[in-house]
Amino acid sequence: MMTTKQWSLFKENLGTQNPVFVQVLGICSTLAVTNVLKNTLVMCLGLIFVTALSNLTLSLLRAWIPPRIRMMVEVLVIACLVMLVDIYLKAYAPAISRQLGPYVGLIITNCIIMGRAEAVALTSPPKTALIDGLSSGIGYAYVLLIIAAVRELLGTGGIWGVTLLGGGWQNWTIMVMAPGGFFVLALFIWIVKGWILNPARKAQA
Repeated sequence: MMTTKQWSLFKENLGTQNPVFVQVLGICSTLAVTNVLKNTLVMCLGLIFVTALSNLTLSLLRAWIPPRIRMMVEVLVIACLVMLVDIYLKAYAPAISRQLGPYVGLIITNCIIMGRAEAVALTSPPKTALIDGLSSGIGYAYVLLIIAAVRELLGTGGIWGVTLLGGGWQNWTIMVMAPGGFFVLALFIWIVKGWILNPARKAQA
C-alpha cells in the first residue's frame, strides 16, 4: 500500500515529471530503438527492471556507501543488472538481442537510471526508491512505445508484422531512420507540454 507521498511521486514520474517529455532524459535510446515496436518493448522492459532494482538495491545499501565512491557503486550495481538483462536476451531472445546490438549495454549509461539513483535511491527508504524506479521506468516506457508505434506504422505500413495501411500507402522511409525519431519525439513533446500540461490552456478549457 502506497502512502500519499509515494502515490504522488508515482504519478509525477508518469506525467508532470516524466523523464522523457519533461526532463528530456534517455533520448539516445528514444531515437535508436523506436523504429520497431517489438525491440522497443524489450528495451523498455529491460530498463524498467534495471531502474526499479537498482533503486531498491542502492537504497538498501545507502547507509554503507561512502559518499566519495557512491557513483562507482551506482555504476557497479546498474552494470550487474544490465548484464543479467543482456544474458537473458542472448539466451532466450537471440534475434532481438542481435537487433538491439550495443543498446542493451548502453542502459548502464542511461541518465534516467543514474539520475533517479542520485535523487531518490540514496536518500529514500527502499519502498519509496522502488516505487520511484518503477514509475520512472514506466514513464519512460509508455512514451517510447507510443513513438515506436507511430514510427513503425508510418515507416512500414503496419505494426508488429501486421499490415494496417494498405491501399497504395507509401511508406515514409524517414520514419525508420534516426531523423524520424527526432521528428516524432519533438511532436510528442510539443503536444504534451504545449497542450496537455500547459497551465494556461488548462485554465482556458
